Amino acid sequence: MKKKIKKKDIRKIVRGTFQGIIVLLLVFLLLRAFLSTNVYTPYEDTNMQTKDSGFVALSYFGVSRIGDDVTITTKRFEEHIKALKENGYVTITQQDILDYYLKGKKLPEKSLFLMFEDGYAGTAIFAGKVMEKYNLKATMLTYGDKLAIKDPKFLTPKDLKQLEKETYWEIGTNGYRLSYINVFDKEDTYLGELSSYDFIKVRKELNRKYNQYLMDYIRDEYGVPKETYQQMKNRIITDYQLLEKSYEEGINYVPKLHVLMHANTERYGNNQRVSDVNEEKIKEMFAMNFNREGFSINNLECNLFDLTRMQPQAYWSPNHLLMRIWDDTKQDVNFEIGDKKESKQFETIKGATQFAEESIIITSLPSDAGLIRLKNSESYQDVQLNVTIGGNVLGGQGIYLRADEALQNYVKVQSINNELRIIECVEGMESIVKSVDLECLEDIDTSNIQLFSTAKRQLMIQLNGNSITVVVNGKDFSPAETLHQVKTGSLLLESMCNEEAYSQRNLYDDVYDGVFEQLVVSSSDSKKILYDNQLHGLEKVQNRIEKTWSNIVNWFVENL
Repeated sequence: MKKKIKKKDIRKIVRGTFQGIIVLLLVFLLLRAFLSTNVYTPYEDTNMQTKDSGFVALSYFGVSRIGDDVTITTKRFEEHIKALKENGYVTITQQDILDYYLKGKKLPEKSLFLMFEDGYAGTAIFAGKVMEKYNLKATMLTYGDKLAIKDPKFLTPKDLKQLEKETYWEIGTNGYRLSYINVFDKEDTYLGELSSYDFIKVRKELNRKYNQYLMDYIRDEYGVPKETYQQMKNRIITDYQLLEKSYEEGINYVPKLHVLMHANTERYGNNQRVSDVNEEKIKEMFAMNFNREGFSINNLECNLFDLTRMQPQAYWSPNHLLMRIWDDTKQDVNFEIGDKKESKQFETIKGATQFAEESIIITSLPSDAGLIRLKNSESYQDVQLNVTIGGNVLGGQGIYLRADEALQNYVKVQSINNELRIIECVEGMESIVKSVDLECLEDIDTSNIQLFSTAKRQLMIQLNGNSITVVVNGKDFSPAETLHQVKTGSLLLESMCNEEAYSQRNLYDDVYDGVFEQLVVSSSDSKKILYDNQLHGLEKVQNRIEKTWSNIVNWFVENL
């Protein structure tokens, strides 16, 4: 008698088959990452600098398929690289930098030195194919203590040797260890010394008060050194000795490039005597040292042992990266536009704008704003607007309605630093009609808002005569007060940088991306659509299928 197959057995078979396909796909990606058949082609000496403009140095924390607040997604990383290549950037090597400083070698007009920090295995996998596609060479930075442990998250000495054979990679070092000293939490409680694993566990509870292992004396809660000068010196020298041993045993040589973590001290440590010890060992062991972060440009005025790099963050749009580089280099930049048809409906007044699928990403000027105007909207008066704002919580995203040409009269709804503001401007005099702390939405952890903290918030604005209705995530925040500005006027979208955009990890970011998704503008009775950037029909179906498939693959990557 034939055995009846139950539905749950069929589901198990289907699920198992699907899992098997995903596993095979991931194995294939791994093999492709470490067994490349292509070869890096150096830049051609046809477009070299006629006057010294140096080189741009970028250092990514890591690349992963899914991404998080530190590692950038493969998709976003490729967007960055594509934008750089379209602007004429070519990668240079460690030897190019040495020859530039020591032998006067000329560099390509737009030179890029690319690094990846922390030695994540996933970075080699997910960044590798992008590097091959765009013919890039980069330096993989690792920690010496990770070479001797069997942690699948980090590259092994065998992996590093294989990467070098692939020709797209060089090796550098972040030092021997990533650990922290003199750590305090948000409540100013002294935690002392933390390993990188301990640091990750309590990161959400930390303040900006901490330091890297080599940057200072180990101190008590009162700031008093817990070690003598000789003990400090022996501790730091021992770390460099361990670094040397780990690389000699792992890959048979010590990398010539070193990155000193959490420097930016205008020396090699937060204390002069600590700095002196670091400086002596760095210059003894390495050929070059990146000592600063936050700015991207290095030129002949820089010291070979005091180089700087910029660390693009996982949330940066390609235009955010280009804006930061433009600010550093003052060279012309071609910003990413995206959907050209959609872009023709707007006038960019400030900053740069990218139109991608159902999103409008407005990148501000440094320490300023980004502003675009919807063309042919000057006759708008009584309208309803629906949009999802998705930029970082720290910063500003604003919507102007009934705005005149000179922005002397308008109604504005703004989300800035987690505060909702309803603003009216009459004859150049701006007044806040209502402000609300958006902590009441309870959609994010407001006790730990970081530069990278995002929140998607559905916003509905309706203007009818002298009344305004504002709803955020279903909560009505409409003011009781009536409006004075009832004349017709244009619709504008704005992004505004956070003036206090400081973090321990990324010292200062004075550029902001405002994100406006699924924007629909209609008459106040919703009978007439005035503007709509949502996908419709087959485009919408295809987009949703692609996102669903991507989410499924991401789930398996994360959970297998």
